[in-house]
Amino acid sequence: MAQRLLLRRFLTSVISRKPSQGGCVPLTSRTLLTLQCSPAGLTVTLSPARLVYTTRVCSTTFNVQDGPDFQDRVVNSQTPVVVDFHAQWCGPCKILGPRLEKMVAKQHGKVVMAKVDIDDHTDLAIEYEVSAVPTVLAIKNGDVVDKFVGIKDEDQLEAFLKKLIG
Repeated sequence: MAQRLLLRRFLTSVISRKPSQGGCVPLTSRTLLTLQCSPAGLTVTLSPARLVYTTRVCSTTFNVQDGPDFQDRVVNSQTPVVVDFHAQWCGPCKILGPRLEKMVAKQHGKVVMAKVDIDDHTDLAIEYEVSAVPTVLAIKNGDVVDKFVGIKDEDQLEAFLKKLIG
């Protein structure tokens, strides 16, 4: 109890005191207050707080929600887009999808990937002449610049992406 009272008094004096009084450093959001209890009493230490840097999570893959979403995020995109037309029931799609996502992620934002389920977005599949799945389109500045149907290995996917980026 006595230690809490002492701490409260100390903090009140430190916070209310101006820097010119006694050379005291004011508490800021970047100041770390360290308390140590010992038999001799309570020791309070002020030290600069550690900064924690965070990065924004930038997803390179997204699911297309509807026609306007496709128009906005794919056709109007400044970044080249790989469009994966797939279906839940398609075995090869389940193999290609994760492989393609991994290869797109390795490009560090130079290209993004849109996933279109043909059962949910039949109109888009018809518009882009998708006759089999998986079908992958490379779209740059709103135009289809490359396309493949079926499964590809990682080397072929890397070459496909390099051609789109370059």
